[in-house]
Amino acid sequence: MDSPDADGLLAEQLLRLTRRVHRIQKHHLETRGLGITPAQSRLLRTLAHYGSPPRMADLAERLEVVPRAVTTLVDALEASGKVRRVPDPTNRRVIRIELTEDGGRALRELHSARRAAAEDILAPLTDEQRAVLGGLLDTLVDGTSVPADSASVPAGGADAARGPGRDC
Repeated sequence: MDSPDADGLLAEQLLRLTRRVHRIQKHHLETRGLGITPAQSRLLRTLAHYGSPPRMADLAERLEVVPRAVTTLVDALEASGKVRRVPDPTNRRVIRIELTEDGGRALRELHSARRAAAEDILAPLTDEQRAVLGGLLDTLVDGTSVPADSASVPAGGADAARGPGRDC
């Protein structure tokens, strides 16, 4: 697909798929009654990847949003008991954000909801198609070109195409 119109069509398809993914994930979140928005879900997932509680500025940087947006998300998650603000042990002026037990439970539910959404979205694809899609998406996410023969199905199947540590 070399023409600008073909590239525009691909871009539109990607945007439509992104919207569909968000709609389906939102539906799965709502049916579980967690009361968590997709943005709050993203913050919880990001928070879980830190070894020690991060500062709000760290979260804002990792989420690529303004600090005020993180404050709003943390306020809502703190009100629902999913996170708490804790003083930094070395600098009492710094506040860090940590996941609570309830937040950990919610995170497990969120993971399950994301898996269910992924199953819904990927249902029409064969294992081979999933593997190829995983490789193509990795290329787009990483922004690097892929050798022509890498579009074939890797020996490990769809999981190998997603690479280590990739999750729905």
